Amino acid sequence: MTGQHTVVSHEDWLEARRALLREEKELTRLRDELSRQRRALPWERVKKEYVFAGPNGRETLAQLFDGRSQLVVYHFMFDPEEEWDEACKHCSFWADNFNPVIVHLNARDVTMVAVSRAQLDKINRYQHRMGWSFKWLSSYDTDFNYDFGVSFRADEQDSPVYNVGTLAPGRADREGVSVGRRADA
Repeated sequence: MTGQHTVVSHEDWLEARRALLREEKELTRLRDELSRQRRALPWERVKKEYVFAGPNGRETLAQLFDGRSQLVVYHFMFDPEEEWDEACKHCSFWADNFNPVIVHLNARDVTMVAVSRAQLDKINRYQHRMGWSFKWLSSYDTDFNYDFGVSFRADEQDSPVYNVGTLAPGRADREGVSVGRRADA
């Protein structure tokens, strides 16, 4: 053995690799089936009128589609409290990739935006500092983040209410992605 690995002939390695490949293919088939089931889940109509503050002024959730049939909302953790001068470092890591990805989504009839509870001026300062140009809106003073299960009141933070009721959030905000389709599309 070299380290923790057995050294074998090329033929033995090929046999072991082909056996693993069969298992990988089975996992791919199972993941494909799970993805099919996820796509077949029923949809929920959003009846509440949400209004966001953003670069185009005040916009409703319906307006965020920007003429496209689908909308992806990245729930970007950025607390409105004054002690948060920066947004979540993990969300920021992902956001570094939004600008180039959004071009491809737009070409496929999908609009992508980020939404945070922080006030718009706070978002704008941080977005400018980071050099991002994607559309980032404020849901400050709305129930949007709470209704979409990514923001939590103090009495909810230790209860399993995040990730469709499977995890305790442990804090006021969590990251997430919501995907929607226009009713008339």
